[in-house]
Amino acid sequence: MTDMIRATGLVKRYKDVDALAGLDLAVPEGKVLGLLGPNGAGKTTAVRILATLLKADAGHAEVAGIDVAKDPDGVRARIGLSGQYAAVDEHLTGYENLEMVGRLYGMPKSRAAKRARDLLERFDLADAGDRPSKTYSGGMRRRLDLAGALVAEPPVLILDEPTTGLDVRSRQQMWGVIRDLVSSGATLLLTTQYLEEADLLADDIVVIDHGRAIARGTADELKTQTGGERIEVLLTDPARREDATRILAEVAVGDVQTGDNDRELTAPVKGGVPQLRSVLEQLESAGIDVLDVGLRRPTLDDVFLSLTGRAAEDADAPDEEVAP
Repeated sequence: MTDMIRATGLVKRYKDVDALAGLDLAVPEGKVLGLLGPNGAGKTTAVRILATLLKADAGHAEVAGIDVAKDPDGVRARIGLSGQYAAVDEHLTGYENLEMVGRLYGMPKSRAAKRARDLLERFDLADAGDRPSKTYSGGMRRRLDLAGALVAEPPVLILDEPTTGLDVRSRQQMWGVIRDLVSSGATLLLTTQYLEEADLLADDIVVIDHGRAIARGTADELKTQTGGERIEVLLTDPARREDATRILAEVAVGDVQTGDNDRELTAPVKGGVPQLRSVLEQLESAGIDVLDVGLRRPTLDDVFLSLTGRAAEDADAPDEEVAP
């Protein structure tokens, strides 16, 4: 499978700070690569280099088979870029914004006009297409910005935290739009601060920290690396905690942990559902009532915490990297 984005050993330094310290990336044609990392990890720096907005100090990168350093114009003709903030002219209508982008790409006026109307329809903006974009909600502006990235029908899309700051409903709408793009065969590099977003949209994930890739794989592979499944039990009576702990210890592959209120027990296990079934049978036989019980797999949040030493919510601001 052809890699539509390939970067090897990317380095970018600002004085004494290494924004990138030898980053490798590869995105096969028609796939989505999610780029995760704490605030300041280097995500936006990587995006800027791949989009020809910044020159690397070392390393090599190609987009759609074109060297980003040797032929930046060729790369720009083949990518669509949507950044952390919607880049729309608020004094123009939605239609005028998209038609202008088409004209800047050198499209004939009639083709640019048709493309603008088609994209307004596709992004559920047709009814608002003739209104000034300053009247749009945040979600509408973000969809318009993404539509602008698609005017020239590029084979490669680079989305830098496209749903940052949106409410839940607008974020879910954007996820639907992005899924449609992927199903149509787009190749996508997606940086995101929302782990649910990466879990939902990305074929593969690269976690970066301090400018380096520290883990890569599918969401399931990363979760497995973090460490197995856990049985969680919430007891009705905390006085039965020791009895329940003994039952869980028989199937646990590590220590049984007790929660803050003495009713919550967590046991790391292997074997999943059969182990859960065994625990339930033994709890019932011992007359231990539970309010809740379940089998929990690691989440990407667990992966993030394990790999970077901080939870995702501690890294949920836009990527504030050192300015050149």
